[in-house]
Amino acid sequence: MDILLSPVAAAVGAALAVLLIFVGIGSARRSSDQAIEERLDLYSGRGGAEEEAPKKKRPSAMDGIDAAMTRRGFAANLRTDLARADLKLRVAEFLGITVLCAILFVLLGRLLFGSPLLAMLAGVIGFFVPRFYLGMRKGKRLNAFNDQLGDTITLLANSLRSGYSIVQSMDTVANQLPNPMAAEFHRVTQEIGLGLHYEQALNNMLRRMPSDDLDLMITAINIQGKVGGNLAEILDTIGHTIRERVRIKGEIRVLTAQQMISGYMLSAIPIILGVVLYMINHQYMMNLFSDPCGWIMVGVALLMIAIGFMIIKKIVAIEV
Repeated sequence: MDILLSPVAAAVGAALAVLLIFVGIGSARRSSDQAIEERLDLYSGRGGAEEEAPKKKRPSAMDGIDAAMTRRGFAANLRTDLARADLKLRVAEFLGITVLCAILFVLLGRLLFGSPLLAMLAGVIGFFVPRFYLGMRKGKRLNAFNDQLGDTITLLANSLRSGYSIVQSMDTVANQLPNPMAAEFHRVTQEIGLGLHYEQALNNMLRRMPSDDLDLMITAINIQGKVGGNLAEILDTIGHTIRERVRIKGEIRVLTAQQMISGYMLSAIPIILGVVLYMINHQYMMNLFSDPCGWIMVGVALLMIAIGFMIIKKIVAIEV
């Protein structure tokens, strides 16, 4: 806590934290070529001892940390979340950014508020900021993917009617539709070109994009590949169902938007008011943190805010 007492040390520490964040991002970009080679080796069957490249890159410290993280159970889930959010980061790099973000928030909290206690609280918030961004980006990308799925199925059905094979139809989707649909189907066609069966490639896409509608489409394609049938007509029926579901979800989202905004506002107003009162009258607000009764009041208030927000969110979450 002594290092936080010096504004100069705090400013230097904040600058170093920002510098390390940019170094981590640069390291992620430099490692992209190596990651591509490893994936090509995985799918093409290369990489044996007899075909070892003449120049072998020395493993970096980040490689060692990432290898150690891979053996942990949470690393697989985090790697899946990074793939779903389309973030080109390894697990170790994301965890490093998380720690650096927490340190940066501690230093900024100390500079802004001057209180070690509030600086630690800011650090806790900073620790969860990257995960919040990851979840927000993952959800936004999945929603965009689901919105494009109806048009995707229609394009697949029309391509099949014109005489294309299922693989050629998926390549048409990758070339004609926008992201994230184009990126996912482009990856599917790449995996097929490297030797995977289209069923396995589609299952890999389902693991990256956990969508019930996508699961229905992939199931229909896999069943048709085994027992035969008119896949174009089946996809037309599935596409009509998905488009109607997307339309109904959009109407529900419009009707419940006011309630969701009310939930966010009711949850944020007490916190914002507390910060404003702290900046206006520091001594008045510090009475909450200098007495055990004040800590109990803060804890109960935060708990009730969280419960109220969850109840509002549960009320407006209508499944279709």
